[in-house]
Amino acid sequence: MADNIKNGVHGCSAADDYIQPTDPLVVEKLESFRDRKIGLMIHWAPVTQLGITESWPQVDTEAEWSQKDIDWTNDMDSFRREYRDLHKTFNPIRFEPKKWASLAKECGFQYLLFTTKHHDGFCMWDTETTDYKITSKNCPFHKHSYKDIVKHLFNAFRDEGIPIHAYFSKPDWDSPYYWNKEIPWPDNKTDRNPNYKISEHPELWEQFVQFTHTQIRELLMGYGDIECLWLDGGWVNPSNLGQDIRIGEIVNEIRKVHQPGLICADRTVGGAYENFITPEQSRPEAPIFVPWESCITLGRSFTFRYDDTYKTPREVIHLLIDIVAKGGNLALNITPQPDGRLPHQGIQVLKELGKFLTTYGEGIYGTRVCEPYIINQYAFTKKENCYFVYYLYKEGERIKHSFTIPIQCDVTDIREMGTGESLGFSRSDAGLEIQLKERSDINTQYVEGFTLYLK
Repeated sequence: MADNIKNGVHGCSAADDYIQPTDPLVVEKLESFRDRKIGLMIHWAPVTQLGITESWPQVDTEAEWSQKDIDWTNDMDSFRREYRDLHKTFNPIRFEPKKWASLAKECGFQYLLFTTKHHDGFCMWDTETTDYKITSKNCPFHKHSYKDIVKHLFNAFRDEGIPIHAYFSKPDWDSPYYWNKEIPWPDNKTDRNPNYKISEHPELWEQFVQFTHTQIRELLMGYGDIECLWLDGGWVNPSNLGQDIRIGEIVNEIRKVHQPGLICADRTVGGAYENFITPEQSRPEAPIFVPWESCITLGRSFTFRYDDTYKTPREVIHLLIDIVAKGGNLALNITPQPDGRLPHQGIQVLKELGKFLTTYGEGIYGTRVCEPYIINQYAFTKKENCYFVYYLYKEGERIKHSFTIPIQCDVTDIREMGTGESLGFSRSDAGLEIQLKERSDINTQYVEGFTLYLK
């Protein structure tokens, strides 16, 4: 188990500890998930109004990094009250879920990963467990026709044929069953864990377990077909202060009755309910041979920043190829603005990604790893009797007309991705030699792509 957190970024479980699911429906859905390769992750909450890190600034033991943008007060008790009241001014009236779903489809995304609730406990669906939610009468957005954001977003993406992954935080810093206001904090400093000993207050913890199970039931029983329950907050597990929320109990119930084959990503915990592992804001140095997904931001963080900078199309495309060549999926996060729109700069990058996938997606979707994986500026994937090879242009590198693919294999044909044009090739000790037609000698491309047909 990897429960280490640095600056809010979680480690990931070791591939060697992975437990293969035995439920054939879970195995089937997991293989379909691995085929998709690219998901759109959307982290969104009332805190976007401030443009600071979500949830974590409430935790005093994480103050060094999480509270650095809070420059208007030194009174953290006052800040926590201000933070909790942000939903009273959250009114994203320019939220248009069908536009988001259409954009995702255009840009080649194959699933949606949406934050239904982060650690701060604010619910983006119409829960009956708390009034700290998007449909509360205290939230001006409750009068909007799309007030139940989860409902309308999930439906819009399903209408585009895009499966749903529901992000759900196990810790809940608004719940009186997790952070209890009647019990003082040790040293008067908030911590990410409960502020009481579970062994001394078992009835309080049981209330939290039932509270959590009820919320999961609401999402997985009342919001249509969901492919994956993506659980964050890996420190909530039996080995850490006895934080057993009996996740297997509720997942098995849901699988049996409402969501057969539900994938569960109980991230960083390991065991039978972490069906794929989840590097965060990182990618592995070498291939991983169990199901995995990197969640990585398009901007600087998972939350909205007014002064954010975004990765370039080249960076995103190369990132995706690198991850796929190592056997993983990419969940690429973009955070909406407080008014409900996706940031214009981010949209432009996503559209460039979509153009790439339209031309070169055959070597991304539905592929698996193959040697030599990544070597020099070449990346490899495979599908049935084909190898797919990408040459990754560096920034400023001139367009190449000849390529030496560093692989020795029996091929019957080599074609250019996108055009399907057959290319002449020869063999050398260095690999397969390919010559392309003369083109403009400027760098207008992010990659070259080739399909190798094997004997």
